[in-house]
Amino acid sequence: MAETPEKPSVLPELLAIEPVTTEHEINGWKYSVTVGTLPLDDNAGKPEAAIFYTAYTKAGYEPGERPLMFSFNGGPGSSSVWLHLGALGPKRVKLEPKGDMPSPPFVLVDNPDTWLEHCDLVFIDPVGTGYSRAEDEEKSKKFWSLNGDVESVAEFIRLYLTRAKRWASPLYIVGESYGTTRAAALSSYLVNRGIALNGIILVSSILNFQTARFHKGNDLPYIVFLPTYAATAWYHGALTGFSSLEQVLKESEEFALGEYTLALAQGDRLTSEARSSVIAKLRRLTGLSAEFIDNSDIRIEIQRFCKELLRNQKRTVGRLDSRFKGIDELAVNESPQHDPSMSSIVPPYTATINDYLTRTLGWTTDLPYHVFNPGELWKHWSYGDASQGHPDTSESLREAISKNPHMRILIASGYYDLATPYFATEFTVAHLGLDATLRKNIESRYYEAGHMMYVHEGCLSQLAQDIAGFILPTTS
Repeated sequence: MAETPEKPSVLPELLAIEPVTTEHEINGWKYSVTVGTLPLDDNAGKPEAAIFYTAYTKAGYEPGERPLMFSFNGGPGSSSVWLHLGALGPKRVKLEPKGDMPSPPFVLVDNPDTWLEHCDLVFIDPVGTGYSRAEDEEKSKKFWSLNGDVESVAEFIRLYLTRAKRWASPLYIVGESYGTTRAAALSSYLVNRGIALNGIILVSSILNFQTARFHKGNDLPYIVFLPTYAATAWYHGALTGFSSLEQVLKESEEFALGEYTLALAQGDRLTSEARSSVIAKLRRLTGLSAEFIDNSDIRIEIQRFCKELLRNQKRTVGRLDSRFKGIDELAVNESPQHDPSMSSIVPPYTATINDYLTRTLGWTTDLPYHVFNPGELWKHWSYGDASQGHPDTSESLREAISKNPHMRILIASGYYDLATPYFATEFTVAHLGLDATLRKNIESRYYEAGHMMYVHEGCLSQLAQDIAGFILPTTS
C-alpha cells in the first residue's frame, strides 16, 4: 500500500505574510488594528509554529502609556473570536437582543461597550486555532497540552511585549472558559519569569476540573451544578413557590452545601426517610419528577438534565446557556443531539470573523480560520499524568497572588451557564487557601445570562461597566 504523502508545511507561508495595520474610528476617537503572526522558535532558533494575533491600539499614546490586555478563549481548541467579536473589540456580531441567532447574512456593528476605551487589546489564537499553525502535525502535539499551551502563549506574550515596546505597560489577561484555566496557569508561569500582571479577568471560569467531571465516585459536580439547574428551571417556568431568582439561588445553595452534600456522602447508607426528603427538595428545586430523581440515584448529570427538564414540551435546554431551547429528532433520547446555545452562535461568528479579517483588516490567505478545532486537537490534547488527578490550575493562581500581591482578579459568571457553573467557581475560590490579607484581591460579578453572558445586550453593557471599574484604578 502506498504511503500517504506528507502535507507541505504552511508555516513558511504564514510567517512570510507581513503584518497589516489599518486605521479606524469609534466613539469619536481613532485606533489602529494590526493583524499578523509571531514565530515560536525551537531551541536552535528555528520557527516551529506561528501564532496569529489581532492587536488594537488607541491613537494618541506612546507605547507603555496605556494598559495592555491579552485575550484568549477556551476549548481547548477555540480561537479568540468569541471575546474578540462578542465583548471586547470595537466591532461585535449583531445578534438578537437576548443572544438568539438572527437571519443571515450576518453583520458586524460598532460596539460602544468596547474595552478598547480603557486598554489596548491583543487577541491571541493558540496553536491549532484561528490562523495559528505548527510546522507539522507532529510538532502540533507539543503545543496541545496544558503545559505546552501555557508555555507557547507565555512566549508569545514575551515576544509581543518586546516587539511592540510594551514592557512598561500595566498588564492584564482575560480568558474565557478553558481560557481561565490557561490564565491561572499563566499567572504563575509569567511571574516566575519576571512578568507581573496587574490583573486577570476570568470569564466563565473552570480552574479545578473536579467540579465538572461527572465521574463515578466524584459527587462534587452534582452539588455545584444544582443552583444552576434551579436557576434554569426557574427561567423556564418549571418551579412553583418562589418569588424571585434570588430566592431560588439562596435556597438551592444552602441545600446543596448542607443536606444534599451529607446525603451524597452517605451513599447506600442513606436511610429511606432521608432519601425521600432529599428527593422532595430536589424536585422542588429542579422541576424534575420524583421518579426521575430517584432513578438517577439523586445524582442529576448535566446532559440528562438538559434533556429531561422540558421533555414534555419536546425541547432541550442549552449547556453553554440554559436560556436557549433546542429541538431534537426524538424526545426519548437520554442526551440532547446538540447544544442549542452553541448552534445559535457558531454561524454568525464564523461568517463575520472571516469577512472582517480578510475584507476589513486586509489579511490575505487561503488557509481556513479555525473558529473551533476540536478534531485533531482534542484527540491529542494532554492534561498531564492521570496520577495527578483532575486538571487544576487554582494552585497556580494562589501562588501568583502570593508572589504578586498587587495582582487583582475579577471573576464574571452567568447564572445560566451549565458549562462552568457559577457555584463551581465559588467552590474553587473558597478552597484556594489564600492568606486572609489577599482574599480582597478577588472580586466576583454575576449576570443573568449564560457562559457567554455578553451575547445578551444588557449583560454586555453591565460587563463593560464592571471592567471599567476594574481597570481604571490602574490608570488613575
